Amino acid sequence: MSALSRRIFLGMLAPAAPGFGQGMASRGVKPAVRGKPSGLPFHAHFTDVAAQAGLKTAVIAGHQFRADYIFETMSCGIAFLDYDNDGWLDILMLCGSRFGDPPEDASNRLYKNNRDGTFSDVTRQAGLWRRGFAQGVTVGDYNNDGFEDIFITYYGQNVLYRNNGDGTFTDVTKEAGLLSAMPRLGAGCTFVDYDRDGRLDLFVSNYADFDINVVPRSGDPSCNHSDVFCGPFGLPYGKHSLYHNNGDGSFTDVTAAAGIDKVSGGYGLTAVAADFDNDGWPDILLACDSTPSRLFRYNRDGTFREEGFESGIALSDDGQVQAGMGVGIGDLRLDGALDIIKTHFSGDTPAVLVNNGKGSFEDSTIRSGLAVETRYISWGVGIQDLDNDGNPDIFCVTGGIYPELDARTGFPPNKTPRVLFRNLGNGHFEELLSEAGPGIESPHISRGCAFGDFDNDGDVDVVIVNHYEPPSLLRNDISGSNHWIKVKLTGVKSNRSAIGARVTARYLGKVHVQEVLGQCSYLSVNDRRLHFGLGSAATVDLEVRWPLGLVEKFAGISADRLVFITEGSGITHTQEFPAAAAAPVRLKT
Repeated sequence: MSALSRRIFLGMLAPAAPGFGQGMASRGVKPAVRGKPSGLPFHAHFTDVAAQAGLKTAVIAGHQFRADYIFETMSCGIAFLDYDNDGWLDILMLCGSRFGDPPEDASNRLYKNNRDGTFSDVTRQAGLWRRGFAQGVTVGDYNNDGFEDIFITYYGQNVLYRNNGDGTFTDVTKEAGLLSAMPRLGAGCTFVDYDRDGRLDLFVSNYADFDINVVPRSGDPSCNHSDVFCGPFGLPYGKHSLYHNNGDGSFTDVTAAAGIDKVSGGYGLTAVAADFDNDGWPDILLACDSTPSRLFRYNRDGTFREEGFESGIALSDDGQVQAGMGVGIGDLRLDGALDIIKTHFSGDTPAVLVNNGKGSFEDSTIRSGLAVETRYISWGVGIQDLDNDGNPDIFCVTGGIYPELDARTGFPPNKTPRVLFRNLGNGHFEELLSEAGPGIESPHISRGCAFGDFDNDGDVDVVIVNHYEPPSLLRNDISGSNHWIKVKLTGVKSNRSAIGARVTARYLGKVHVQEVLGQCSYLSVNDRRLHFGLGSAATVDLEVRWPLGLVEKFAGISADRLVFITEGSGITHTQEFPAAAAAPVRLKT
């Protein structure tokens, strides 16, 4: 029996648990033996500057010392976005609530970047104040007016906010045809132009068919373990949805017509749309908790086929389901193909899934060196070059889900540190335990995280959701002389956000590919500007493949600058960093 056949067979043997069970999938994997540290210097250093930056509002996610229902502890994502087009990253922090006594001030928060290292809370004046159980977010210009719009999933009713271009947003969910007749437990979501018509469509995952009147509350004896919340086992699977953009501000539900509903949903979480098989058309990856993860391949005729098992991403290498939560996408081996990092429960390793360039994946977790870490429940994750040495690193956040147990016994701990694996080259990584600064070592109950350069100084910073605390804002301060380049794309015939565009950077004999994504990490959104560390290279060759197929090439671009590229017009201008706090530049047409 082949390795693939064995994995599919073992996955089919896994029965659904009767009744209401507990816990996300943990395989009880023993960590690999840590090797001798390389001793190489790491030039990135992270400090949490959230307090001085003005990020002072805590994220609510259930009661502080108990979770009544599973979606309270799952919590939410976060986004870096430039909602006012001034060239500086703002922050959209999602927030949950709690049953019984929902806090009055529990709302999503929009923080405007003041361009001096601080942020201002502009939530109410922007029209984004909303209480409820927010889960995931995707950001994109669905109406192609030059301003980024926001879609947020909730327990209950998802919401589409149209950016008005004047610093405010309008809830257009009803007008857009996105109201749901029944409450849903929305989770992952991503804008994606799946049919390449130049307009952003929308894929939405639903974690479970969750009826608050049926599912027992935490402490109910009908759960297998009556001292913590019920689920996910025993909960009916959620049904995932695909909405086609009609071009007039509205969407049509094409879930059935596209074949998305032919697949048993699973407990869907983070959704990522990217071209994994290099055929020029986007696929949709869905990380699923305690059920096989899914990969929807586009058939180029309006329909999809699901190939999670065939591609090698559905199960672990030994054929077991995993608690798929966060997804990092990047070119780990610098071979021009998009690889995957998928985060899981404690007692399991992350999954390092290496792409053969045609959309088939090999589990390289042990060979990569990531199998040494099994201690934490891991959530948001990214593949980012944190030290600008030209080799992308791996960063993830962690945090517990059982506040009741932590309060009584201290085990398992709810607050746990961040995890960073530096890239040693040739597909090998080593975990840095204390070398990257206090922002990495500090323990928190974290969920979503987003990557971007909030202070425009040429490196990658991280913003992180923390339960019952304000978010963390990890400022990256790089030492040394490594170079970098950033690329900001604007579509013309393609969608204005350039979601689905692919940039290939060539430097020092390396080939590094990235795509503009609508969602990744854990239910979160990264800086739309693609960042490439270049090491000692002072110039770089760039190739852009736009979503509608146009390919443009640019040779000998000088490093240490942000390059603006418009579809069909080439490089329109560049900007060197550190950037001055200039007046906003509006793009509305």
